[in-house]
Amino acid sequence: MKKQELIHLHGLLAEVEAQIEEWDGCTIDLTSYEQLGVRPTSIHKSKTDHKVAVFDLISGICDEVVSREPESVPATAD
Repeated sequence: MKKQELIHLHGLLAEVEAQIEEWDGCTIDLTSYEQLGVRPTSIHKSKTDHKVAVFDLISGICDEVVSREPESVPATAD
């Protein structure tokens, strides 16, 4: 993946994180991501820095989603 594509992905994931927080009124724990100091707008940072940031952001989003109790799903006939 090119640096430009990685930065774009980084920006999209930041938007996903913001939408989840807005929709659910929650705050996602992104301590490790925030400590990196790499944001989608940090275009001067290296590709490796953005890659680490993307993985930390994904990890925080996934941890939040997985920790939620699944909504009731109607039983289906098999």
